[in-house]
Amino acid sequence: MKKLFVILSAVLLSTSVFAEDHVMAATKSSQPAAVTGQTLSLSLQEAQEFAVKQNRSLKNASLQVQEAYAQRWQTIAAMLPQVEGTYTYSNYLGYSATLSMGGTDVKINMPNVGAFGVAASVGINGQGIVGALLNNIAIDMKKIALEKSESELRGSVMSSYVSVQALQSIAGLLDSSLVNLEELEVMTQHAVDVGAVEQTSADQIHVRVNTVKNSINAQKRTIELAMNSLKVLLDVPVETEVILTENLDAVLSPERVLSLLGANFIMENNLNYQLLQKQVDLAKKNVHMAGWAYGPTLSLAYSYTDQHYYGDGGMRMTPPNVVQVSVRMPLWSSGKRAAGVVEKKIALEEAKNTLSEATDNLSIQYRQLCFNLTNAFETYLNEKDNIDVSQRVFMSATNKYKYGASSNMELTNASNDFINAQSTYVQAILSLVNAQVELEIFLNN
Repeated sequence: MKKLFVILSAVLLSTSVFAEDHVMAATKSSQPAAVTGQTLSLSLQEAQEFAVKQNRSLKNASLQVQEAYAQRWQTIAAMLPQVEGTYTYSNYLGYSATLSMGGTDVKINMPNVGAFGVAASVGINGQGIVGALLNNIAIDMKKIALEKSESELRGSVMSSYVSVQALQSIAGLLDSSLVNLEELEVMTQHAVDVGAVEQTSADQIHVRVNTVKNSINAQKRTIELAMNSLKVLLDVPVETEVILTENLDAVLSPERVLSLLGANFIMENNLNYQLLQKQVDLAKKNVHMAGWAYGPTLSLAYSYTDQHYYGDGGMRMTPPNVVQVSVRMPLWSSGKRAAGVVEKKIALEEAKNTLSEATDNLSIQYRQLCFNLTNAFETYLNEKDNIDVSQRVFMSATNKYKYGASSNMELTNASNDFINAQSTYVQAILSLVNAQVELEIFLNN
C-alpha cells in the first residue's frame, strides 16, 4: 500500500510539473525580443505580423488564455487524489502516567515519540465535474476574445499604414505645386520689375505660395502624428525609423473590396455571435451546476502512520492504516438551492434573448456595412478622379498664367480647388479603409 501511494504521488507531481512547464513554455514563446532604436522596412502584411508579435495588449490577451488553461487544471486537480506527508515529534519532558490496577499503582513512562504519516484523499461531486466543463467554455471565450483583439489590431495597423501613405502622397503633390508657384512668383516679380504688371499680381502669387507652404507644414505634422500612431501599434520606440515599402495603390485593392462585397455572411463565423453563443453555453452549464447542489459528494481517504518511541515504554494507540469512505448528501437548505437553480434558469433565458436579438441585429449590421463599403468605394473612385482633374486644371492654369493667357484669379481658384481636392481625397481613402476593415472584422476574414 505504501508503494502504491508513493508511485501515485510521483505521477501526480510529474503531471503537475508538466502542466506548469507547458504553460510557462507557451508564455515564453509568445514574447518576442524587444525592439531597440533601428530602421524598419515593412509592407502592410509585415507591419500587421510585427504588431501581432509586439503589441503588449495582445500579449495580455494571449496570457489570459494561458491563465484560463491554468484555472482549468486547478479545477481538475481538485478532484484528483491529494497526498500529504507529515512528521511530528512529541517530547513529554519526562512525564510518567500512573495507572491504578487492583490497588496497585503502575507507573507508565511517556517516552518521546516521532510519528510519520502519509494521507491521501479524493472527493468527487457533480459540481466539480461541471466546473471543469465551465473552464473549457471560459478557455474558448478567451480564445475568441484573443482572435477578436488580433483582428482589430490588424485593422488598426492597416488604417494607420494607409493614413501615412495617403498623407505622404498628398505631401508630394503639394511639394510639386509649391515648386510651380515659386517659379510663377519669380517670373511675376520680374514682370513687375520691368513694369509689365502691377505689384498686386506678384503679391497675390506670394500669398498663394505662403498658403501652400502652410499646407505642407501642416501636412508634415499630420504625417508625424499618423506615424507615431503606427509606432504605438507596432510597439516600437519613438526613435525607430519606419519605412513603408508598399505603395498606396497596392494596398487599396479594388479586387479585395469587390470580394468582400460578394462574400456570403456566415453568422457562425462572426466573433461577436460566437461570444454570445458561448455565453448561452455558459448559462446552461451554470444551471447544471446549480442543480448538482442537490447531488451527493463521495469522499475517499487513506492514511498511514508510523510511530517511533525514543526510550523505554510507550503504548501504540494509533492504527497504522486507516481507510475512510464517506457520502455526503444535502437534505435541507431552506430553499437556498432551489432559488439558486431558478436564478440560473432566468440568466439562461436572458442569454438566449440576447443571442436572438443579436442574430437579427447582425444581419441588419451586415447590410449596413456592405452599404458603407460600397458608398466609400464609389466616393474614393470619384475623389481619385477629381484630384487628377484638379491637378490637370491647376497645371493648365499655371502654364496659361506663364504666357499671360489666364488671370491671377483663375490661378488662385485652380490652386484652391487642387488643395481642397487633396483634403477630400485623403478623407475618402480613410473612409474606404475603415469601411473595409469593419466588414473584414465582421465577416472574420
